[in-house]
Amino acid sequence: MNLSLQLQAQAGRLMPIDIEKGAVLLVNKPYEWTSFDVVKKIRNALQRKFNRKIKVGHAGTLDPLATGLLLICVGKATKAIESFTNLDKEYTGTMHLGATTPSFDLETPVDKNFPVEHITPELVRETTKKFLGESKQSPPVFSAVKVDGKPVYKKARKGHHVEIKPRNISIDLFEITDIQLPLVKFRVRCSKGTYIRSLVHDFGKALGSGAYLHDLCRIKIGEFSIEKAIELNELIQQISER
Repeated sequence: MNLSLQLQAQAGRLMPIDIEKGAVLLVNKPYEWTSFDVVKKIRNALQRKFNRKIKVGHAGTLDPLATGLLLICVGKATKAIESFTNLDKEYTGTMHLGATTPSFDLETPVDKNFPVEHITPELVRETTKKFLGESKQSPPVFSAVKVDGKPVYKKARKGHHVEIKPRNISIDLFEITDIQLPLVKFRVRCSKGTYIRSLVHDFGKALGSGAYLHDLCRIKIGEFSIEKAIELNELIQQISER
């Protein structure tokens, strides 16, 4: 049985899926889908196509409310997941100044409001410099980080207190691309393990205010770019048709 497919991607590119040799697919994760939802959808489609069990995994989680590049490893390529996960990431997004939420994004409602009258475009741009380079960052309690073998978001959603150790991270680009207060658009290039929600939360405090993440899109993982990604629905349709 032929265990390979040639899928037509955006801009006329072909995406090979060879189950025996393994394959890496660049997928644009839809809004409100978990990374595991995407893996499950692709795995089910491939298993129906080839009528056999197929290993499928992702290299780097995206929050449900984030969109953008997700590397999906198929077959023997799943052995390389860790090496892909270790690559630097690049994001574009929008933060909302003057308020915070428990999840640091739109998953939970605003819990506190803060003044923004003192915030100027100059202050916003100058404050980004404080976050460049290596530092320690505490992940959000609403995250998939595991404590005692369980994701901390499960405890957080029940209102339980969660203690998470800070992590070493590195940020080599933090650029403000547009300011329309209370919304501020940005671009960030950072190391593995960096939580953009935490970065935005900490940025709000550094401004003497508050902030939460309004939207986020991952545009790069190492040299892999969102420009070469395929939409999930398109991928599933092509797998089913070929």
